Amino acid sequence: MPNTLKAPLLVLLFFSVFSFSQNNYTISGTIREASSNETLIGVTIAVPELKTGTTTNEYGFYSLTLPKGEYDIVVTYLGFSDIQQSLVLDGNKKINFRMSEEAEQLDEVVVSENPERLDIRKPQMSVNTLAVKTIKKIPVVLGEADVIKSLLLLPGVTNAGEASSGFNVRGGAADQNLILLDEAIIFNSSHLFGFFSVFNPDAIKDVKLFKGGIPARYGGRVSSVLEIFQKEGNSKELKVNGGIGAVASRLLVEGPITKDKTAFLAGGRASYAHLFLPLFDVDNRAYFYDVNTKISHRINENNSIFLSGYFGRDLFSINDSFVNIYGNAFGNFRWNHLFSDKLFSNLSVIYSDYFYGLELDFVGFEWDSGIQNFNLKYDLKHYINDKFQVNYGINNIYYVFNPGKIRPNSDDSGIVEEQLTKKFANEAAAYVDVEQKVTDNLSVNYGLRVSNFNRLGQDELFIYENNQPVLFDPFQLIYTEATPIDTINPGRSTSLETFTNLEPRISASYTLNDKASVKASYTRLAQYLHLLSNTSSPTPLDVWAPSGPFIEPQLLDQYALGYFRNIKGGEYSLELEGFYKDIQNRIDYIDGADLIANDAIEQVILNGEARAYGLELLFRKNEGRFQGWLAYTLSRSEQRTPGRPPVVDNGRSNLETGINFGEWYSTPFDKTHDLSLFGNFDLNDKWNFNANFIYQTGQPTNLPVGQFEFEELVVPFFGLRNEQRLPDFHRLDVSATYKPKKNRKSNFQSEWVFSVYNVYNRMNAASINFRQNQDTGQNEAIRTSIFGVIPAVTYNFRF
Repeated sequence: MPNTLKAPLLVLLFFSVFSFSQNNYTISGTIREASSNETLIGVTIAVPELKTGTTTNEYGFYSLTLPKGEYDIVVTYLGFSDIQQSLVLDGNKKINFRMSEEAEQLDEVVVSENPERLDIRKPQMSVNTLAVKTIKKIPVVLGEADVIKSLLLLPGVTNAGEASSGFNVRGGAADQNLILLDEAIIFNSSHLFGFFSVFNPDAIKDVKLFKGGIPARYGGRVSSVLEIFQKEGNSKELKVNGGIGAVASRLLVEGPITKDKTAFLAGGRASYAHLFLPLFDVDNRAYFYDVNTKISHRINENNSIFLSGYFGRDLFSINDSFVNIYGNAFGNFRWNHLFSDKLFSNLSVIYSDYFYGLELDFVGFEWDSGIQNFNLKYDLKHYINDKFQVNYGINNIYYVFNPGKIRPNSDDSGIVEEQLTKKFANEAAAYVDVEQKVTDNLSVNYGLRVSNFNRLGQDELFIYENNQPVLFDPFQLIYTEATPIDTINPGRSTSLETFTNLEPRISASYTLNDKASVKASYTRLAQYLHLLSNTSSPTPLDVWAPSGPFIEPQLLDQYALGYFRNIKGGEYSLELEGFYKDIQNRIDYIDGADLIANDAIEQVILNGEARAYGLELLFRKNEGRFQGWLAYTLSRSEQRTPGRPPVVDNGRSNLETGINFGEWYSTPFDKTHDLSLFGNFDLNDKWNFNANFIYQTGQPTNLPVGQFEFEELVVPFFGLRNEQRLPDFHRLDVSATYKPKKNRKSNFQSEWVFSVYNVYNRMNAASINFRQNQDTGQNEAIRTSIFGVIPAVTYNFRF
């Protein structure tokens, strides 16, 4: 552990032991769902007399230290009946609560933390949470509930368009999002190139997106953190639920191995639309499948272990001459241990793998590549008292990058087997994060993360003159690839480059009154992995590269200021935030960059900078038969790559122009205006109606600005990068859910979901291409659209 952290940790631990008087006692425990024993995240435990309280952590544990006395404890969680319990606190007590779902309460719409006064007072900002019930209500293409598509209805979250993978947060790139499923890193969150996400809603219990004010326990990405936890399994009774849709079906089974002690969960999804293609004389295929598993075991009151896993694969082929297979897989062993009623720990050992490959039969070769990482993390949370809590821990990730292995798929292909140079790296971090209530009106979170990235040796490393793998031609004003002057063979035991960064975080909340507060935050983050992609949306064939020689880590400074207000006792709520992001060392590319199967990727990339700023508005209606929200974002996202410092060669100074002459230009994910509306109406016990409307400014793109003829060929001429835009994007989706009356003698419950995607058949442009009209000889623009109006029906069941 770095010496810079040892002293603060010792002081905090010393304080935790000696800061209590004999009149202070602690209540602690775990809060679970009564019907399944599933732990509940974010449950509020409040003490109204003292105007204080806490919430359960990611593992359902809480701890609250109070003065000796008699209190009324109130436990609340959306969708569940409140618990009120009188307590005589004359010693440390362990109290485990079981919460039951409200029998007649309408399904809740939740897009951020529970809008209670405690949340108004919390310094945490720029965080959105989506309930699984809400995700399943939102109309999406082909009727399949989708986590990522649901996130796009939140302020500050967009993507590159329909059927595009990944998502963009506050003007950041898709690779700048840290995506965690049961703490394991997911490198590609999409199935079928973006039609669906890899997350099965049936297997998920919590979805949380951090856009700013990111706690110090997270690191490695500079835009956001998407944290998703799988269910733990029902340890009370066997439960089955699933659904049959237009293109895919799913099934989830959970139940006890040992009642009230050991539980399992197993779920799977698979698409089958490709099975019908031969009926239309189509020989192409496109399908996916994934599996979610988990086993949880309570050893005793102080120890629990979990083993969770995920495996998913996608296949896309054209006449078997082009085959693309890709997918994620991970396994996570986790141990929760309670040292005392104030000190909770979690140890995780994680293996994660992302595979992507090609088979090109018409060329005669196969290409496999991927990323493996081994992750060890240990986190502790110290509940010192109701005004002071400390989180601290360590994390170490070892990476193996396989840029690609080419091998022939037949004896007569003429292809020579070749392994591109593998890369290795180790990322270590330690952090301390403090939650402190300074006064009745002022609360703060502050912390420090220290990260270290060690780029390890590899089999071959190119050496360049003046250490510049990219050259600038001052006569043609273009960048070109440099020729290596030597090749060295550093062993894996050596270190090619080491980076160490201090990443401070601070956020504060000042309560104006019981209804409103003002919050501010500053976040610094370092990102050591880079997705090399010259498309606006990630594809399975994009290459991830570690920082090292020629590639600097990205560094973010983000500032945010917000106003938050509950209206009519929380029936309505308003969130207004402004943000500014500055990113150093954002990767850019020379014109004509070739990224696939490139063993010298440093020859086509440059280090630039990026910035994004904007204003976000979220207005919600949280109660009643009609619920929903309005989200609006006004923002800009830009990047710049100025010319590098001049290099003197033969007495001449080589002045570079940079990209776009070194001026700021719009990123591919710049959306000036982004408006989302979502509404949910419960007509009665049988019928529920939902609708959402999306409007976005058109995506920046490059269109020809002229043309010239060369040897009877018409050659288009393009101007500066991203000077044009596609037409504005907008769409309306609706759905209706019908629940037949349940048979009281049976546990079987079903529902039908009828949805219409893109109701008024808006043909939104995914791209615009130009061609010569064969009849007139004139050039014409052709708009490519992905979806028109799409009706769908899904049948869901559970028992």
